[in-house]
Amino acid sequence: MNEKQVHKFVNRYLEATECKILEKSPAHFTVKLSPHADRELTNRPYYWSFVDRVGAEPETMTYLFVTDKQKYDTAEEEKASRLSPPQQDTEAAQDAAANAALGRSLGFIHGSLAAPARVPREDLYFGARKLEQLFNAAKAKGGFVFLFQEPDKRSGNPFSSTPYTAWLGVNMRVEFACDRKREEIHCFGVSLATGHCVEHFYDRLLMHKLTPRLPANIHVTKNGITYNKALGIAEQTLERKLRAYDYGWAEEASARLQEELDRIGSYYEPLIQNALEENRPAIEEQFNQRKDEIRWQYEPRVTASAINCGIFHLEGID
Repeated sequence: MNEKQVHKFVNRYLEATECKILEKSPAHFTVKLSPHADRELTNRPYYWSFVDRVGAEPETMTYLFVTDKQKYDTAEEEKASRLSPPQQDTEAAQDAAANAALGRSLGFIHGSLAAPARVPREDLYFGARKLEQLFNAAKAKGGFVFLFQEPDKRSGNPFSSTPYTAWLGVNMRVEFACDRKREEIHCFGVSLATGHCVEHFYDRLLMHKLTPRLPANIHVTKNGITYNKALGIAEQTLERKLRAYDYGWAEEASARLQEELDRIGSYYEPLIQNALEENRPAIEEQFNQRKDEIRWQYEPRVTASAINCGIFHLEGID
């Protein structure tokens, strides 16, 4: 991910979790977290257990999220250079005079009361710990959605009603693994009215504007199949697709696996035969462990798993 993609993702996350954006630029966000985002990102379980226990009003943290470090630091340096030294000295003298006056009235005061509250800074880039937290939070809360297609135009007849069909959309990851690895993402949509399954369902969703609210003057057709049946249809479609693939890579991986097993066998088998009786079990255990490691590394396998899914209500009856 580049800086623009990180910035766009962070912006969408902050808006989705209803955080209050205090300051924003193409390179940063200064944001006061919402209670939901604070629980996910700040790792303050004791504070939140106290808030939940006594019912107190939560005080969430404020963060500076920098999505483009070079651009942000350059802008800050330019801002500081525009502030002339006499002006800096004047502001420092005013702060010192104010603190001295307060000290005479209230006694010793540590630090400046005019100093702003500390705002932690987090540089967000691909691989950063805090960005990984955002990814995990979005993945945990975004595993399932329930959305409706917004009508392109509102009907002139207030008594008309447009039929919508519910679709189960599933994103599935297929992993082809041996001592090398390759992944594919497949997106299937299954009509809950008819059981019809289509591929590249995500591309179809991009053609529509979706909303979590039920639009006016629409009605949802009755489902003809259950969610489990629809998921089974998607799995069967994926299985038929995978059967048509070329698995020459698996045969080559199996050959490499056998070569490695023969290689370690030629080392360990004479060692076991010539070992003392009391040392033989330890050597055999080590031999079996090495074989398991090599099988895990070289043995070809294909695994499929669901990444996320959702129910999408689209116009028409399919």
